[in-house]
Amino acid sequence: MKLALRSKLLVGKVMHERMHPKSHRFVYPIFLLRLDLQELENNSDALNSAIFGVNKWRPLSIYLKDYGPRDGSSLFVWANKLLVEHGMQKASRIELQSFPRIFSYAFNPICIWYCFDQQDELLSVIAEVNNTFGDHHFYLLTNSNENRVKEDTILQSVKSMHVSPFCEVKGRYEFQFKDNKNHSVVKIDYFEDQDLTIKTAIGATIKLFTPKNLLIAFAKQPLLTFGVFWRIHWQAFLLWSKAVPFFRLPQSSKHKITIGTPIREEH
Repeated sequence: MKLALRSKLLVGKVMHERMHPKSHRFVYPIFLLRLDLQELENNSDALNSAIFGVNKWRPLSIYLKDYGPRDGSSLFVWANKLLVEHGMQKASRIELQSFPRIFSYAFNPICIWYCFDQQDELLSVIAEVNNTFGDHHFYLLTNSNENRVKEDTILQSVKSMHVSPFCEVKGRYEFQFKDNKNHSVVKIDYFEDQDLTIKTAIGATIKLFTPKNLLIAFAKQPLLTFGVFWRIHWQAFLLWSKAVPFFRLPQSSKHKITIGTPIREEH
């Protein structure tokens, strides 16, 4: 009997809300992949189908060279090396949450690397942020005193990369990750000068990684990743039309990694 895959399909919505200097909010439907890296790298045949391919052209696909070191090498090995080099515990299992390539094109504003221990508890998270100018940055997030990251854990990190021309490179992010068997939620709040400036949330239903489910998601949103890139620019135009202050792209920093810290656990 064929064993169920750990990799999953996530179908849901993304919400983005700017609080000031002008209010602005949008919600879009999306679907994402949550890929177990050991399956992705060692058992890709179980993932491959007529609709989806690993390192090969399909209507939906994933290429290892799009992530982490961007050289096509093992993402599992790279991520664990990154964690250990920065004083964090090595993961037994890692899941990568990402948009797929669609017709070989993808843009991922953020990819989430979920790093688990042997008991399948969340050890740490790597938030890989990409901007439309070709830059990327890694925020390493973990709890204090080797505590696991729970649903009520709030993790923070200084903002270190230019993302939007309507925000300066200052302030901090607060992250929260909530998962259960059927649903996944990622919350990211951006604070500028101690004021909550932007709220972002990704909420999704978790589905089995099957060709049928992938085909249904693809059929409903066949141009998803093209739309992601186009909508970023459309929303930028709307912000500009509201006279939200515009900041030019600063020089890219050679520093690509920022270490986050826990700030509290809500109860």
